[in-house]
Amino acid sequence: MTVPTLAEALEALRTRVGGLRLDLSVPGADRARQAQAELVGQVDDYLLPRLRQLDAPLLAVVGGSTGAGKSTLVNTLIGENVSKAGWLRPTTRGPVLVCSPGDLRWFSEDRILPELARTSGDGSQGGGRSLHVVANARVPAGLALLDAPDIDSVVAENRQLAGQLLAAADLWIFCTTAARYADAVPWEMLHTAQQRSTALAVVINRIPPEGLREISSHLAAMLDQNGLARATLFAIPETALHSADDRLPEQIVKPLRAWLDRLAGDADARSEVIRTTLDGALQSVRARVSLLAREVDEQLAAAAVLRDAAEDFYADAVREFDDGIRSGSVLRGEVLSRWQEFVGTGQMTRNLEQRVGRLRDRVTAFITGRQAATAAVEEALESSVQTLLRSAAERAAERTVDAWRDGPAGRVLLADRDQVLGHTSGEFAAVLEQEIRAWQDRVLELVAAEGGQKRSMARLASFGTNGAGLVLMLAVFAQTGGLSGVEFLVAGGTSAASQKVLEAVFGDSAVRTLAARARADLLERVELLLESERRRFMDVVDGAAPDLDSALGLRNELETFEKARRSMRSLTRPGAATVPVGPLGRN
Repeated sequence: MTVPTLAEALEALRTRVGGLRLDLSVPGADRARQAQAELVGQVDDYLLPRLRQLDAPLLAVVGGSTGAGKSTLVNTLIGENVSKAGWLRPTTRGPVLVCSPGDLRWFSEDRILPELARTSGDGSQGGGRSLHVVANARVPAGLALLDAPDIDSVVAENRQLAGQLLAAADLWIFCTTAARYADAVPWEMLHTAQQRSTALAVVINRIPPEGLREISSHLAAMLDQNGLARATLFAIPETALHSADDRLPEQIVKPLRAWLDRLAGDADARSEVIRTTLDGALQSVRARVSLLAREVDEQLAAAAVLRDAAEDFYADAVREFDDGIRSGSVLRGEVLSRWQEFVGTGQMTRNLEQRVGRLRDRVTAFITGRQAATAAVEEALESSVQTLLRSAAERAAERTVDAWRDGPAGRVLLADRDQVLGHTSGEFAAVLEQEIRAWQDRVLELVAAEGGQKRSMARLASFGTNGAGLVLMLAVFAQTGGLSGVEFLVAGGTSAASQKVLEAVFGDSAVRTLAARARADLLERVELLLESERRRFMDVVDGAAPDLDSALGLRNELETFEKARRSMRSLTRPGAATVPVGPLGRN
């Protein structure tokens, strides 16, 4: 398997990792998002460029803590002030890369660190998101030095950039001081170097001369204990800078310069450093992606809880509406009063069962002779149905928001959305009105279609399609389950009368079929309306959480990458770099 094949597998994995949505607030999410950004950044800044051009110059990034003397060290090694140094913090305004004039082509374009704009000239100018590329003949061919911002800078952007630059390095030249070499922040970075098998040189600066041996030995022991025994160590005693150029005396950095010169001049050693760091970074991908895969699983589980809450409450809303239909509550209020105007409640309610025939006559007369009144009842019925569904939808929205507030993932997602999501959407009322009217039209279509049969045509003509359609609508709602007293009697009379009228027109079997179809059509429209309202919650979750395809795709892309990487062992074999060392270095 060839290098481009590995590069292609890595690029596909990077695309998958970069596209992950991990925005739900679950334990470990912040760490996973940081790991995601770091992995994507290293693939773009270092792994892909290095895989595609193994013969590019070795990039040594000089990094470390605030005040560790990084810029002063770089300036002294170059013999020219190419990077701004001083007492004020943060000192380095933007990263400065110094290379041989013959190697300038490798770094003036976006081959590595593509997100950083390139500038040239005075490296002390410009912002942090630009890379100042300086050509200097004192830098040996095949080697470039990059002065990075402080890893513990008070400026968050500098800290992030320092980590990004170190992740793009073939070799770390890590600077610390006698006063700070045991601090936690430097060791967090050094542990990263150990985990990724990054080639490493450590420079401990500003050591009191009398403590040079003791402090150097202690730091060497700490490196050993932390799996960094092969790091090359250089000790620089506390020394006054030259007043003319603010650089260290030449003899102080001579061992480090000689080490770098030998490394640059030895193609095999330089290649070994590059391959070792590359292989270590590639090996680290599996663990880093596996962490992301576990986070994806956690996010999927949290998203399922949120989705289930919305689904349950909106399913309850459908049942609530259905119960309202069955209970006869739609016939309360205005609808009931309209019927009372025409069918009365006095004598009828005293002996209802014996007077269904008389009531049927009243209904028939009402339908055939009072079209304006028919429209009034139809409008009242429409309003009552809308009120019932709006109420159910409002309760579903409120309950879903309350359930989401119970967990951190839901609370963060709601944020400033709770006032909007806690009520029906702005367009719900208009869409609801449209759908109820469409349902009424559908009922009329059912009546017209049934009345088109010869046996029903004449009888339907005497009532009219609109009149028979209204009676069918009333028959759908008049179940009387939730009514009492006079309401029960009137609704019951309505049901019985409607049934008799329709049976007179279509026959009892057809009436049952028509009522069932009308009710089913209404419930289907209600489910679609509530699904649209529920979709608002689902869209919020979908915009923050990964989907199942992401989880499966991530693992599949990782396995493809691992197969490609294992086939590359002949190119990048595991093991630490073997490079020329200084007087305190260890192999």
